Amino acid sequence: MIVLLSDFGQSEYLGAMKGVVYSVSPDAKMVDLCHSIGAQNVIEGSWVLKNNYRYFPEGATFCCVVDPGVGTERKAIAVKTEKYYFVGPDNGLLWETVKEQKIIEIREIPVPAEASKTFHGRDVFAKASAEIDSGKFNEIGERIEKTEKLELYKEGREGIVVRIDRFGNIVTNLGKLDKDEYSVVIGEKEYVMRCSPTYGAANAGELFLIEGSSNTLEISLKNGSANDRLGLRPGEKIKMS
Repeated sequence: MIVLLSDFGQSEYLGAMKGVVYSVSPDAKMVDLCHSIGAQNVIEGSWVLKNNYRYFPEGATFCCVVDPGVGTERKAIAVKTEKYYFVGPDNGLLWETVKEQKIIEIREIPVPAEASKTFHGRDVFAKASAEIDSGKFNEIGERIEKTEKLELYKEGREGIVVRIDRFGNIVTNLGKLDKDEYSVVIGEKEYVMRCSPTYGAANAGELFLIEGSSNTLEISLKNGSANDRLGLRPGEKIKMS
């Protein structure tokens, strides 16, 4: 099984990647994890991968393309862990996911001279993922010892926005406390927000907090977009206490 993660949206880029996979491995099974990652937002891609890979069967290959450095000297890599394979640019996208597993091996994927300088998803990562899915991980490239790290910042009760979902919920990497009301500091602004057990229990028109499916706090607006009101981006620091 090949699991696809990208910032491509429902574009021709996604279709071309799937075409390459089927050209290499006609019997491959593909699943779309997410293609609504914000453009070039490695933090958001890292968070979505970290919180969802474990729901897939052992042996799955994750083809991950959020790649603002495409065409540069950054490496293309494949990582084998005890249960999964991960393919993508060596820009930290994979780090939060692979660091919590036992890494068996890391290999550098060669970039062909004819590969597009703007589309390694098609010309490098899709092909490599299909070959790994066919049992050829050991042929994918030379072994290397380490990969780039991208730690999602969190110190005490200060963390970051890690995801803006399609409903406009602002997802953070901060866990819930045993309290009903929080001070929320974003930049120079401070808000007081109640923590609601469900969306339905919140008050209309009021920004509130809720514990999301990744077991961290999210800023929400009942029947609306919290981010339309606050205008935040993944990577921005936020305090909740």
